[in-house]
Amino acid sequence: MMLQKFGFTQYESQVYSSLITVNQALDASTIVKRSGVPRTKVYEVINRLVDKGILLETTVEKKRQYAALPLDAMIEKLQTDFESSIEELKKVEVEEMELDNRVWTLKDHQSISSLIKDLVEAANNSIVVSMWAEDLELYLPILETKYKQDLKIVIQVIGNISTTIPTTSTLIPNENHELLEPSQLIIIDETEMLFAGVEEHGWQAILTKSPPLVKYFTDSIYHDIALTKITDRYHETVMKDDDIRAALLNLRY
Repeated sequence: MMLQKFGFTQYESQVYSSLITVNQALDASTIVKRSGVPRTKVYEVINRLVDKGILLETTVEKKRQYAALPLDAMIEKLQTDFESSIEELKKVEVEEMELDNRVWTLKDHQSISSLIKDLVEAANNSIVVSMWAEDLELYLPILETKYKQDLKIVIQVIGNISTTIPTTSTLIPNENHELLEPSQLIIIDETEMLFAGVEEHGWQAILTKSPPLVKYFTDSIYHDIALTKITDRYHETVMKDDDIRAALLNLRY
């Protein structure tokens, strides 16, 4: 429904939709017919929308009539309310939680991206990254800023990308790399790591400070960087050897 993504209930969305799609004021009975909201609920829903400034109301011949806030005004209200809520959220004082050695899971691509940005911003000494180019683009400005601040930045990127960071190793996937899968791996200050991949058509990630896992994933990035350099330098020799070629193409960079 039109407004449910913005925190409104299904009935609120139905009432607003029934009014915004008609160029006239309606009474409650007509709203019931157009919206499908039960008569027993419609007055409660209408009153909530009036209180929220979503509906205009008037009285004609002792009968209440309602009209929707115009769509442009509604959009501006939603944007302003959202920005105000964000500002309030920024004022909340949050005590940082120690993640210790537990492994945390997180879903949703945007949530994962936001967390990665937060981790990169918080880095003090080093950042080691392995990502596909289209994902890495999101974090490049922050990474390049951190590089200028003398942090150690090491990048393994799958696909072409333009960056000022010299310690970037680029893997251009071979068309026979059937096992290549989208993934994001980042190690912060050699103490914390996030790995994300696609499972069942959605992104999922793990986050941990567990030393064995941090070390394992860090080593895996350097392992891939070494193999990329070897393959680039001795490409013809490597690809002529069927056994080596098959082994390289089975790797999930």
